[in-house]
Amino acid sequence: MKKRSLALFMVLILMITSMNFIFAQEEQEVILEVIQEATIKNVIILVPDGTRMDSITLARWYNGGGPLAMDEFACGLVRTYNSDSPIADSAPAANAMATGFKSKTGFIGVLPDENSMPGLAPLAEGDKRRPVASVLEAAQLANKATGLVATSEVMHATPAAFSSHYPDRSAYDILSKHMVYNNVDVVFGGGYEFMMPEGRDDEENMVSVLEAKGYEVLTSKEEFTSFDGDKAWGLFADASLPYDFDNNGSVPTLEAMTEKAISTLSKDEDGFFLLVEGSKVDWASHANDPIGIISDLLAFDKAVKVALDYAKENQDTVVIIVPDHGNGGISIGNSSLNKGYDKEPLSSFLDPLKAATLTGEGIATKLNADRSNIVEVMATYYGITDLTEVEIAAIKEVKLSSMNATVGPMISERAKIGWTTTGHTGEDVVLFIYAPDQDRLTGVVENTDIALYIARKLGVNLAETTSALFVPARQGFEAKGATVAWNGTDINNPIISVTKGENLLELFVHTNKAVYNGTDVELNGVIVYNGISTYVPQDAIDLIQ
Repeated sequence: MKKRSLALFMVLILMITSMNFIFAQEEQEVILEVIQEATIKNVIILVPDGTRMDSITLARWYNGGGPLAMDEFACGLVRTYNSDSPIADSAPAANAMATGFKSKTGFIGVLPDENSMPGLAPLAEGDKRRPVASVLEAAQLANKATGLVATSEVMHATPAAFSSHYPDRSAYDILSKHMVYNNVDVVFGGGYEFMMPEGRDDEENMVSVLEAKGYEVLTSKEEFTSFDGDKAWGLFADASLPYDFDNNGSVPTLEAMTEKAISTLSKDEDGFFLLVEGSKVDWASHANDPIGIISDLLAFDKAVKVALDYAKENQDTVVIIVPDHGNGGISIGNSSLNKGYDKEPLSSFLDPLKAATLTGEGIATKLNADRSNIVEVMATYYGITDLTEVEIAAIKEVKLSSMNATVGPMISERAKIGWTTTGHTGEDVVLFIYAPDQDRLTGVVENTDIALYIARKLGVNLAETTSALFVPARQGFEAKGATVAWNGTDINNPIISVTKGENLLELFVHTNKAVYNGTDVELNGVIVYNGISTYVPQDAIDLIQ
């Protein structure tokens, strides 16, 4: 009887195990089927510039302590070092995420002069400052729509790295020209003055060029709200947009710009690529201003939610959230808490911060001409009612453009927020990815892996795109028996003349314009001069027979 019971028990165990295996197998098959059916058409990458983990933690506590939109999808850490230094500048940091190559400080869309950091392969002979294709450009060649959104000037380092190629991030004339002639479909942010003749060394009117190319150029919130076309540049401030806390409603928010960009780009049946940057989290960190950080990180997280909502609904979009580097060395807790840190209540940190309704940049707009209302302004808008004479003198004397860097440390001290520097920092940053097919980067990865991941998800090849867009001009044309001459009469607008027999090809550097035997030609990409050599798209070479 006991043997029969034991046998029956073993049979039941086997049946249950088999059923569990069958159910598990069916579940795996369903998961695999979902993965196989999931088609990634779009990638949205959102970059909170200069954001450390403590910045995210502080913004979360300020916002009530509940999860931020990005929190659910944390999946790894990203190493941020340059080709030649452990602490990244925004230009090469964005370059790595856009092209898959590390570079050096100030370089946009080009390789460095050398790779000197441990673990990096030596730069190949002749590759110094060579332009390399971005994921945005690869997406364009795959017939996808493309967009850039930022709260800085749109030709600032991060958006420029996805759409321009020059070894100087401050060369706004060249970078903005590349962006225009690279035919990005949607560009929203600031920087209007750098598109007009009076704000440019080359004195070109890039707004007129955009309009001639069929773009709507939007300069007001009303124009932005009513826009329902396919191509637009929205330039809503002369330079950067205001911090979110300082926005009086006259300028579109990062959330609204992200939503408009997605709704516009998603009209393209081939898919789209979109970069969104919360630019001024970095600027607030440079100023050691926690109010600016909180302001624009929370605004950034609202933009993240817009992207995630779209991706979850459509199941064809990957969303990546990743800072480019750290900044400021912010910490929740300063040297006043060397002892007793574990007894300090949350209110000690938050109450001073909650009392502020503007950033330091906003404070600057409230001071009268002789700054005789410093005490009232700081009490009303920054919540500080115990200014010292030294602090009053500092606010009175500082340039208005540097107000964040003066009042930020004042509120930091009262909120027990620590800082180690006003510069960038070299730690790893947090990576967040939503992927409907569950294919995500995990663990500790290089910032260059971001570009390779985007390319893989979009089904594009960065190396092939570089070969198609950036052929050494002299080498390519002379191989076809042509003669190449450089005309630098207009230093801001050089021209390359290529002759073979009776045929003449003129190439306008920093644009995608060419004239072949008197006929205008639009090339697949921009003609790049990197200070050493000139590179042209393959279709320019193909014009010479």
